[in-house]
Amino acid sequence: MLEFGKAEAAAPVKDINEAEFMAEVVEASREVPVIVDFWAPWCGPCKTLGPQLEAAVAAMKGRVKMVKINVDQNQRIAAQMRVQSIPTVYAFFEGQPIDGFQGAVPKSEIDAFVKRVAEGGGDGGLAEAVAAAEEMLANNELQDALQTFMAITEEDGENAEAWSGVIRTYLAAGDVEQAEATLIGVPAKIATSAPIEAARAQLALAHQAANAGPVAELQALVDADPSNHQARFDLAQALHATGDAAGAVDQLLDLFGRDREWNDGAAKAQLFTIFEALKPNDPVVLKGRRRLSAMIFA
Repeated sequence: MLEFGKAEAAAPVKDINEAEFMAEVVEASREVPVIVDFWAPWCGPCKTLGPQLEAAVAAMKGRVKMVKINVDQNQRIAAQMRVQSIPTVYAFFEGQPIDGFQGAVPKSEIDAFVKRVAEGGGDGGLAEAVAAAEEMLANNELQDALQTFMAITEEDGENAEAWSGVIRTYLAAGDVEQAEATLIGVPAKIATSAPIEAARAQLALAHQAANAGPVAELQALVDADPSNHQARFDLAQALHATGDAAGAVDQLLDLFGRDREWNDGAAKAQLFTIFEALKPNDPVVLKGRRRLSAMIFA
């Protein structure tokens, strides 16, 4: 047992492929937070970020692990994790993504990110509190969820999951205005983290839902003229507004297949918004990303 601990401390970084993702990231993160660095050999910023990230992880002395995934060799998992540019970094804890960022950032921010992730495994119970609040939200116990999420932000002002939870709870309550005000108030350091980007996407979809047309009428327009791209796009928005995310994705993929450049690539942009609003391991996201990737790289 002692020898295993020493090996882990000496080599906290590991190169993996997509077949190992579940074991090395999702399952491993149930024991200790795992940072995932999506990179490629041709990526200049990756060559700077990677070593700095590895050094910061090593300094945590086993409190956090790190794996590296070459996107050129593992395109499927990169697509599933909505990696649109590199470097992209995600952090997982208890089987779920809890933080992340894209692009090159200063060393001070890298160190702060790794420290924050490491503390996710021993943060005085905040991770458990976030999980409890998420369960309240899922059960539509909105007042309790909101109070819990807000209490966490008071304890940890840069807890991206809690800030995201506050925004999403307001959205669940139909208070789009307050959700938007909360998003504006998110601390700059976590404004581009994965949980906040997910909340931002949900807010964008909520704005669209307010103006969505009737599904039956839009479906009739599409049935009458399958080449009516605007009607199909509007139908996708209307379907999503009714809670049919899978149906919305199907319509957008159909539109993308017919004319991927229509309206400056609106179908693809809308797909990414829906994917970002859902959890990365949601079946709608996994299936949709696979189909989109197959169409792009066909």
